[in-house]
Amino acid sequence: MNVKIEASWKSVLQDEFDKPYFIKLVEFVKHEYQTQICYPKGSEIFNAMNHTPFDQVKVVIMGQDPYPNPGHAHGLCFSVQPHVKPFPPSLINIFKEIEQDTGKAFPDNGSLIRWANQGVLLLNAVLTVRKGQPRSHQGKGWEIFTNEIIKKTSEQKENVVFLLWGGDAKRKKNLIDAEKHYILETGHPSPLSANRGYWFGNKHFSKTNNFLKSKGLKEIDW
Repeated sequence: MNVKIEASWKSVLQDEFDKPYFIKLVEFVKHEYQTQICYPKGSEIFNAMNHTPFDQVKVVIMGQDPYPNPGHAHGLCFSVQPHVKPFPPSLINIFKEIEQDTGKAFPDNGSLIRWANQGVLLLNAVLTVRKGQPRSHQGKGWEIFTNEIIKKTSEQKENVVFLLWGGDAKRKKNLIDAEKHYILETGHPSPLSANRGYWFGNKHFSKTNNFLKSKGLKEIDW
């Protein structure tokens, strides 16, 4: 497995790599990738950090785990590789809300690398998955690691926008210092939640940009 993590994150997270849970997690992930088909590919497991260095983080969006479909996952929550059509249902609802909220037209591909490169950390709680088996790598240690990412971002930075979508993401709220950061919560963009009225109209994208602008920071081109 060709696994790499961006230098600034490597420095911030250095203490985690020697902890027993992480050593055990690495053994589990290596074994899974050797014996099963897993996503994303090894070089993309830490893509959220690789595309958004620590000092550039302005927004954090929390997902659950990677898409378990072939060719979809590439290490950024909600994002799919550029060739994937049709877009996954949650991503369609995200783009619909952006269109309603900001007037920005539907994009022609579902890759969110363009967001990541502007400082949006697209972090799944669990960074790997078996093909066709959602949540198959839950409870193996990834959650401890990604919680540390949230904690360290909260502790060491200020004026970050945290977008917490759905129950799993909202449970991360206690890791974030609300005095230093801007937290927005709403339902998950999945059809189940969105169709019940828990997603559309949240205006998280314009609210995020209004906050960034108020702090003298460059807005996100969604």
